[in-house]
Amino acid sequence: MKQLRGTYTVIVTPFTEDNSRVNETMLRWLVDFQISEGIHGIITLASNGEFLSLSDEERHDVARIVVEQANGRVPVVVGTAAESTTDVIRYTQDAESVGADAAMVLTPYYCWIDEDEIFEHYRRIAEATSLPIMLYNHPASTVLDMKPPLVARLADIDNISYIKESTTDTRRVYQINDLCGDKITVFAGYLGYESFMVGAEGWVSVCANILPRKSAQMFELAVDQNDKDAAWVVFKELVPLIDFLGDHLYAHGMKAAFRMLGRDMGDPRPPRLPMRPELEAPLRKVMDDLGLFDQELPPVEEYSNIAAQ
Repeated sequence: MKQLRGTYTVIVTPFTEDNSRVNETMLRWLVDFQISEGIHGIITLASNGEFLSLSDEERHDVARIVVEQANGRVPVVVGTAAESTTDVIRYTQDAESVGADAAMVLTPYYCWIDEDEIFEHYRRIAEATSLPIMLYNHPASTVLDMKPPLVARLADIDNISYIKESTTDTRRVYQINDLCGDKITVFAGYLGYESFMVGAEGWVSVCANILPRKSAQMFELAVDQNDKDAAWVVFKELVPLIDFLGDHLYAHGMKAAFRMLGRDMGDPRPPRLPMRPELEAPLRKVMDDLGLFDQELPPVEEYSNIAAQ
């Protein structure tokens, strides 16, 4: 079983021009682009992948295509969130069937449930699969907050092995480490650099969609090489893009950025709309300062043939 650590890109889901289908050509290209640039792992069907806007068939196809294209070169984590425990189990078992390396499971996002109910939710999911489970704590979108003592309780379930900690309280990282020891590996959801400083072993990155190499490099410098100063330099380069995307512009901003780079991932699906026109100039400025318009991206044509088969 692969140990998950490093910078993992939470990839967008490309759609066709009319938004009616997943764009398999661009999805395969995106996976290879990430891997060729040195990313440590890929997460698909998460918030940035617009999982709530996909049909069950599309969720299956996206998971299958990403796992197939990665072909074991990096771990693939599939988001299997749903409101119903039964649906999460179904999505998680499907992710296992296509060869995913782990499942990332967000807490339920509509009903208010207590800690015993959260525990039972995850226990049933974990017992229904052999995949490692990455807990996903994002109280800003779900209201439910899995605090460190509850995480420690969940860590006693055998295959609950990771957490994406998406509050902005970096104390959670070392609190979870102290309570859980080696049972749980903490991935930062937002504050990558800051969380590395207090013991995180991973970062789930949105900006890595267009900056995979620098995003991976920050982890390698901060954690593998323990060179905090060099990691800080890379982090400061990433900050303008992280800050731009932080205003709920993840899927919108990444898809707009790819379009500016000549790689059209389609528009977000409703209720999301394309990024507002007045934000295009600030985003272009951030990308220009990062030198993104000077890079030569890999061609797309070969992936059209694969998708057509």
